Order: sequence, then structure tokens, then C-alpha cells
Amino acid sequence: MYPADRILTVSGLKVGQVAGKPEFDAARDRLIATGAFETVGYRFNPSPQGGYNAVFQVTEIGQIFPYRFLDIPAEEASLRKYLRQQEPLFDDKIPGTQPVLDRYATHVADYLARNSGKGQAIIAKVSAERVGELEVFIEPSDLPSVAEVRFTGNKVITTPILQKAISSVAIGAVYTPEHFQQLLDNSVRPVYEVQGRIRVKFPKLETEPAKDVKGLVVKVTVEEGPVYKLGKVSVVGGLDPEALVAEGKFKLKEVANFDEIQLAVNRIRDSIHRTGYLDVLTETERKIDDKNLIVNVVVHVKTGPKYTFGKVDIQGLDLLSEPQIRKMWAIKEGYPFNPDYPDYFLSRIRADGMFDNLGKTKSSTTIDAKTHVVDVTLNFAGDGKGPPMIGPGSEKRRRQPPQ
Repeated sequence: MYPADRILTVSGLKVGQVAGKPEFDAARDRLIATGAFETVGYRFNPSPQGGYNAVFQVTEIGQIFPYRFLDIPAEEASLRKYLRQQEPLFDDKIPGTQPVLDRYATHVADYLARNSGKGQAIIAKVSAERVGELEVFIEPSDLPSVAEVRFTGNKVITTPILQKAISSVAIGAVYTPEHFQQLLDNSVRPVYEVQGRIRVKFPKLETEPAKDVKGLVVKVTVEEGPVYKLGKVSVVGGLDPEALVAEGKFKLKEVANFDEIQLAVNRIRDSIHRTGYLDVLTETERKIDDKNLIVNVVVHVKTGPKYTFGKVDIQGLDLLSEPQIRKMWAIKEGYPFNPDYPDYFLSRIRADGMFDNLGKTKSSTTIDAKTHVVDVTLNFAGDGKGPPMIGPGSEKRRRQPPQ
């Protein structure tokens, strides 16, 4: 993920520099100190020109997160530029390790002190604004946190349901009016949009100190709004717009349930995906008719390049079984690649009972990003009693319908 030139910059080594083991050890320690790598190793050989040629072997931290500023009195673009200067290895996503979080908080505090002349304590932490979506939040350490959320004005959806939707992302989170509105939009608004109430509003926020714990009680006024129905659905950018709309199976003229609408859009994307467009992207646009309480949906599609099938490599079978499996493989070289097919193919082989001693099977793909050709590997393993093979009785089982 990290470019080699950035890693070299952080290591402190320079091409042409004469260095030995102490210099390489120091470079390794600097890379480890970034918090970006789980392990860092190196090997070096003497160079004919003197000194050594070195190769660093690194294992990167698996999870990185986007970062966001909360209530930081500075221009965001300038602040991000400053952070990239201080941390040349990272861009707009960083590891959520404590050393990295602490450094980013320190950098932001230094930036504020240099540009405003006022010191301010800053913290950085990993948190969720949307359920299941983690981000790094960089914020003043003295911001109050949310201890409890109460709702008023809600009639259609009960308060316990609303509290359950907001609690997982809001309780313990820092409070600013802007940030809390975002939390409501991300967690409570979808609860209403399932029922077609797409104009739900949260026009008033009030706060008071919590009595039993440290933090704020946030009182939210809800205006639930009317119910909207789904009007027309159109697709822009797809190969066959009318067919794609039909593929989505939208429930027209019914309550505009946006969970169901998203599932329909997913079906459109999956159908395009299966025709070889592995990079397909979809974006949903709402066109709201407030007079007639109708919402029309436009699905914008970007198919990207078409991927084709290259070759299949079959592993784990004997010389007699392998050709029979290869003959059954349906996708021909140069045809559009369906990413669902390899696992489907293996499941049918298992269901048809072709093999004795068949253990685990798995498929993997190798994608050439330049040629857009996909090669497939099918791996067959035995069950511990022997290798998988087409043996006596397998042909009879193969003719029986799968259970």
C-alpha cells in the first residue's frame, strides 16, 4: 500500500549513501516507530561500489481508517497538508494504533499553537459515526461527551427504537451540534426512511448535564413528516436500462422503503457484475415530488472495463480426474468472466457426488489489472481417507439429483 519511495524517505536512508548494519538497524527502528508496520526486517549484501545493498521486508498494519476533525479551529485543507508533511508515509487514511493516534494529536496541537498562538489539548481516537464504519476523530480533549439521548415529537416510531439506533454511535461520543446532527442523519434517519418518511427532520437539539454520570443529556425534537411512495425508477449508464430496472424488482407505487430500494440497486449491480464488469459502481439519486408525496429514483451506473476469462488451473486431482473436470468447466477463454461461477461450479460438483474422498474445495482468482483477464485456480483436497478421485459408484451418484 505504501509507495517504496515514501518508505525509503521515512527510513532515513538515501540511495548512494554508504551504510552498514548500524545504519540499517536504525532505519528499521524508524520504520517500526511509525506504527504503520507489524514487522520490519531487512537483508543486505556487500555492494561492488562499497557499502551495502539492502532490501527491507515489511508487513503492513491491516486496518487503516479515514480521519476527520471535530471542532478544530483551522482550515481543513491546510491542516491535512501539514499532517502529510509531518507524516510522509500516510495520506488520508492512517492506522488506528495508539502511537499513530498520539502523534497525529500532537501534530494538530502544534499546528494550532504555531498558527493561532494558543495552546489546546487534542486527542485522536477510533470511533464510529455509522454503525460498523470506523473512523479516526481528531478533536479537542475538553469537548463534552454524550451520556444519554432523549426524543420528543416522535409518534410513528417509539422512543426505545430510536434510542437503540442512536446509542451505539452517540453514547460516549463528543458532542457538538453539527456532529450530533450527522449522527442522527446516519443512524436515526434510515429508521424512518424504511417507512417512507424521507423528509424526517431533527430541528431542535437541547442539552443539559447528566445527573448520575459525567456528560450531557441530549434532547432531540423529531418532525417525522409524511409518507412517500416510490414513483418511477430509471437507470442511467447501464448496458440495457430497461432490463436492469426489471432486474432490480422495485416495488413501484408502494411505500418508498429505502432498505428495499438499496437491495434492488444491489441486484442491479450484481447482475452487471456477473457479466464481467467487476469494477461496476452504482449511485442512487432521489428526485422528490413533495406535492404528490412521491420519490423517483435514478440509478447511475459506471460499468468500468469488462473482464474476460483467461485460464483455469486445477490442483489436487489425479491425471484421470483432472481432464474430466476441465471438460465440465463452462466459461471459455475470452468470454466475460462471472465471478460467481467458480464457487457455483465447485458446489455443483459436490452436490452431484462425483468424487470419493472429497474434502474441502476452494477457488481463487488472479486478476490482471492491465489486460482485464482473470485466471481461476480450483483446489481439491482429500478427506483424510485418500485423495479425491472419480471412483466406483460415483457415476451413479452423479446422475441422482442433488439433495
